[in-house]
Amino acid sequence: MAELGIIPREAAAAIWDKGGAAEFNIGRIDEIEAITKHDVIAFLTHLAEFVGPDARFVHQGMTSSDVLDTCLNVQLTRAADLLLTDLDRLLAALKTRAKEHKLTVTIGRSHGIHAEPTTFGIKLAQAYAEFQRNKARLEAARKEVATCAISGAIGTFANTDPRVEEYVADAMGLEPEPVSTQVIPRDRHAMFFATLAIIASSVERLATEIRHLQRTEVLEAEEYFAPGQKGSSAMPHKRNPVLTENLTGLARMVRAYAMPAMENVALWHERDISHSSVERMIGPDATVTLDFALNRLAGVIEKLVVYPDRMRANLEKLSGLHNSQRVLLALTQKGVSREDAYLFVQRNAMKTWNEGADFLTELKSDDEVTKHLSEAELDEMFDIAYHLKHADTIFSRVFG
Repeated sequence: MAELGIIPREAAAAIWDKGGAAEFNIGRIDEIEAITKHDVIAFLTHLAEFVGPDARFVHQGMTSSDVLDTCLNVQLTRAADLLLTDLDRLLAALKTRAKEHKLTVTIGRSHGIHAEPTTFGIKLAQAYAEFQRNKARLEAARKEVATCAISGAIGTFANTDPRVEEYVADAMGLEPEPVSTQVIPRDRHAMFFATLAIIASSVERLATEIRHLQRTEVLEAEEYFAPGQKGSSAMPHKRNPVLTENLTGLARMVRAYAMPAMENVALWHERDISHSSVERMIGPDATVTLDFALNRLAGVIEKLVVYPDRMRANLEKLSGLHNSQRVLLALTQKGVSREDAYLFVQRNAMKTWNEGADFLTELKSDDEVTKHLSEAELDEMFDIAYHLKHADTIFSRVFG
């Protein structure tokens, strides 16, 4: 403002010198606010106690939201930078463990029921790809919220110069808001908090997978259990998935903050204050909670205990039923209708489900199956390598 000739240069220098040397007293600000009922005025009044008469040039042509909104967006962009660093740690852990278990065979499940084989590395590669998308979303949300408003009481620059806004934006690493009211439009903040909610949902998705894999009946992977750690106050044998259960709960909280951020978009006319109390809560809570959750999840993945032998044992529990689709397709290639092929395969599969019979043995005993497929062809269809032949393709797509 001094450079533009709006205020005296000596006044600007005095404000910087005296304001910079001031020992602000929060108690004094609170004392003033108890009377003014206005936080920014309380601060400005306290500042004037140090600066003196030149304080009349502070806040000139501005409104409180010029200060508060610009400050909030600086805080959110800095928080986003911390969260992006957290995501990098998690991505690094997922990449390392995915490559470690690229060919660690495990059963894939749909509806919680055995489906066809996959690998534990492919499971982790899927999570890596998901969090890569989340990183891109957060980068976009950071850009979306990185705007500045120094536009005056109603956003029209009536008593301030747009060049001041440009100067402040550049100094703060922000972009000038193209058109503001008394506030920066809250659709930007809604996108930011919605993005945090999506990332939290991905945290829960991976945490839930680990919780399922740690169940006693499955036990294909589990959280690291430290020497001396206790799982239960009552049962000494317990090893519970407490970290991933905790992550599930934290994800619920971060998602809960997205809805009030969306409700903040609709303000009265050029501004009301209904959004302010919301943001004072969800701003720190959502960002700090997600920061904690991402670091906790990264730690879980880094130290996750994996049991390949248990994975193979679980895969073989149903005596080869995971090859049912391959047999079905082979029969159709031999000229059998899909409906008949499905009937032939399913009736033998159900003997395995209901009676514990060996699926391959049952197929070889079925005349309508062996009429089209030899025993050697059936044996070949139970080769586990068939299901892994495109693992390299998937990894190339995910990791380059």
